[in-house]
Amino acid sequence: MIIAVDGPTASGKGTIAKALAAHFGLPHLDTGLLYRAVGRQCALSGGNADDPSDALAACSFPDSLLADPELRSEVSGGFASQVSIHPGVRKALFERQRAFALQPGGAVLDGRDIGTVIAPEAEVKLFVVASVPARAERRFAEMQQQGRSVSLAEVSADLERRDARDRSRAQAPLVAAPDAILLDTSDLGREAAIARAIALAEARLAQ
Repeated sequence: MIIAVDGPTASGKGTIAKALAAHFGLPHLDTGLLYRAVGRQCALSGGNADDPSDALAACSFPDSLLADPELRSEVSGGFASQVSIHPGVRKALFERQRAFALQPGGAVLDGRDIGTVIAPEAEVKLFVVASVPARAERRFAEMQQQGRSVSLAEVSADLERRDARDRSRAQAPLVAAPDAILLDTSDLGREAAIARAIALAEARLAQ
């Protein structure tokens, strides 16, 4: 069984995907972390995330980089959005994601193109969304807890820039699969969003 959870930054898709994986006893992959690692490696190597060659070279990042807490920063998130527009980067990471999805027993993957590109055959596809104000508040709170100095307006503007870039890229743009279930978490707390996602997944599997 494959469960695909897609959606924009800070929509809650990562939290929901982890909860679904725990509920159904499946392994989970945050595919966005792979792109963040490429972006982070590109920066560490002194490369330009907007340059296709530099971004592709960064795809050979060491596995140890996936444990770097800096990958969760807004800076790394921005780099991830930049490198993800390059076809070469997407191709290089495709097989890694595909293999994870097709492992015996299945898996839960969250990202931006799981239901449309990585695992279009997924039995359950959720497209998690939330308004920019709601997402900005969440991300701002996270960053304050991490001691990062940033304004709510800056976080909101960054989310809008990343949304535009993710939705307009030529390859694998951020878009809901035709058979995806839309889940709007704008007015839902963490536990309510998780409960709703589990209920939607179980209903789809029961069909």
